[in-house]
Amino acid sequence: MDLHAVYGGRRQGGIGPSRVTPNVLLFSDPLTGHKHGYFDGWGDDDCYHYAGEGQLGDQKMTQGNLSILNHRQDGRALRLFRGVSSGVCEYLGEFTLATHPGWYLTDAPETGNGPVRSVIMFRLSPVTAQVPADLHLPYTPPSTLVVDKIDVEQQNTERSLVDPAREPYEAERRESTLVRGYVEHLRLLGHTVCRQRITPAGELKPLFTDVFDETADVLIEAKGTVTREAIRMAVGQLLDYRRHLAPGVGLAILLPSRPRQDLIDFCAGLGIATVWPKGETYVTEGASTSVA
Repeated sequence: MDLHAVYGGRRQGGIGPSRVTPNVLLFSDPLTGHKHGYFDGWGDDDCYHYAGEGQLGDQKMTQGNLSILNHRQDGRALRLFRGVSSGVCEYLGEFTLATHPGWYLTDAPETGNGPVRSVIMFRLSPVTAQVPADLHLPYTPPSTLVVDKIDVEQQNTERSLVDPAREPYEAERRESTLVRGYVEHLRLLGHTVCRQRITPAGELKPLFTDVFDETADVLIEAKGTVTREAIRMAVGQLLDYRRHLAPGVGLAILLPSRPRQDLIDFCAGLGIATVWPKGETYVTEGASTSVA
């Protein structure tokens, strides 16, 4: 049966609001979505998480996305199919937009490994569809903040979650080597170290800190270069992480060599220490708290 000939809806794209029947046809192809850094699939909230349309730039609540948002007031049912609109599809059933919230934003690269942009994710609640016993999403946005301790040896990075298809940047490899050396240094001093996985309420993808020195109560972000851009990024990451952690946590940036004095002063003015290796030990400047 030619689905579009019977029920209408455009043949191109993943969202097809029909002009001839009271339906919005939705097509979900998880394998294609994975290549772009986001995931369609069932979450542990018993909703189907469905990525909006728009492959370039931040997605907007227009056209097909708006037809999902307004499907109730427009008197349309959401009909979800697994597959692409131009091929053979499996009908999963009727859905309605969930409430509180019906949608949220996450990050994903543009098609073709372009720059990272904002993507709309809809939470679709089943009307006639059956929720499978096995859940397919690796993460589901929690309703409250979740902070977990994980082994510092785990190589999870936020960038790999945003764009899992890309190769690791050389800067990340340098950061990884730098972290391993500093962690060994801290452990030889008798310190306990870990990483934190921070998942803010409503966020799909967790944040991963580089190192947390539990003994000194210091959060450390590593960068593989001493450029101003890298240090600015580290500052932003540390401030973002700290607001989710206990008050009073110290902050430090681990670098491969001594940065320019102006950048040391910039960090010190924010209460952030700069740390770099020198011979068999490490030098710290601008510390507002104890850093090894």
